[in-house]
Amino acid sequence: MNLFRISNFDIRVLENMDFQTLQKTTGITFKNQELLKQAFYHRSYLNEAKHIKESNERLEFLGDAILSFLASQFLYKEYPHYPEGILTNIRSSIVKTQSLGTTAKKLGFGELLYLSKGEEEGGGRNNISLLADSFEAYLGALFIDQGILQAEAFLQSYLFPLIESVVKNKSYIDFKSFLQEIIQETHKVSPHYEVTKTEGPDHDRTFWIDVSIENTHLGSGIGKSKQEGEQQAAKNALEKMGKL
Repeated sequence: MNLFRISNFDIRVLENMDFQTLQKTTGITFKNQELLKQAFYHRSYLNEAKHIKESNERLEFLGDAILSFLASQFLYKEYPHYPEGILTNIRSSIVKTQSLGTTAKKLGFGELLYLSKGEEEGGGRNNISLLADSFEAYLGALFIDQGILQAEAFLQSYLFPLIESVVKNKSYIDFKSFLQEIIQETHKVSPHYEVTKTEGPDHDRTFWIDVSIENTHLGSGIGKSKQEGEQQAAKNALEKMGKL
């Protein structure tokens, strides 16, 4: 086993980095394997691996732009009757951190990340934000290695299938803002959100939320964060009001 002694601890360079499995899963073999690895170099890793000169941040920058373009193109073609505002909201739902991070996790990107010891011990491999960044970096690397058509094919296989559910469930709508507008117009007050129950440890908690006005219950929701629970409660209220 090849180990590099860096900053007083051992970093396993290739043993835990199974890029062959990823390439078999996606059916995409990189011409430049070093470029593929670079997509997974978190900046913290550079502090301890002095032989690595560049993190994945520039690839992430490029991938972000490519993702926005290809998502816009896909939505423009697939939803010809939707106005610009709705297309923008759908795109935002697809390219947001949660969507990208969840997709990256399913592809096993977390196990491929090159992290510092501190970042790894802090749960970096399961950090949705880091996973989302690696998704964009991978897309940027794929574009450089094989061009826009392969980048598009990758997104159509692994990210764009989420769009159908987003459109069907209207989850591109900011339900809280929509409910706020309606209640302000009809009652001249703001909806009140209350956590009625929580379960689970801090890193994996579930929240039950009720929304009401002037002691009148409007709807309930459940989410892995207060924000998600509030959105679901607002959606439930809007459905009961016949606004969705």
